[in-house]
Amino acid sequence: MQDEQKIMYSSEGMKACPVDTTFRIIGKKYTVLLIRNMLSNHTRFNQFLESIEGMNQKILSARLKEMEKNGLVTRKVYAEMPLRVEYSLTEKGRATKPILDYMAAFSLQFCSKDVFEDGRPRGLQDVIH
Repeated sequence: MQDEQKIMYSSEGMKACPVDTTFRIIGKKYTVLLIRNMLSNHTRFNQFLESIEGMNQKILSARLKEMEKNGLVTRKVYAEMPLRVEYSLTEKGRATKPILDYMAAFSLQFCSKDVFEDGRPRGLQDVIH
């Protein structure tokens, strides 16, 4: 298995580490939380702002623009008054779901004292609604 990992992460002909490449796209503060919220059907600027602690308008605007530039989200503007803008995940954005699932599973198992009031580890299947 160790040899497989070496091949996977440092193969000849690669221009960059695939882990680092993914991290550059989704690793900025709040990006994965925005993806998480979009997977939960949040689509509007104010929904994101209200649901993510510590987020402010300037950072939210910057992250959404970066996510759009990186092909993770699309932005749709409705010709209404007041103006309505909705964001949705692209196929590329939806493809990050397994990454978020693994991150959650890691925390549920190894950081359960921080996640749960009773501190007991759980599996992802135990908390999915």
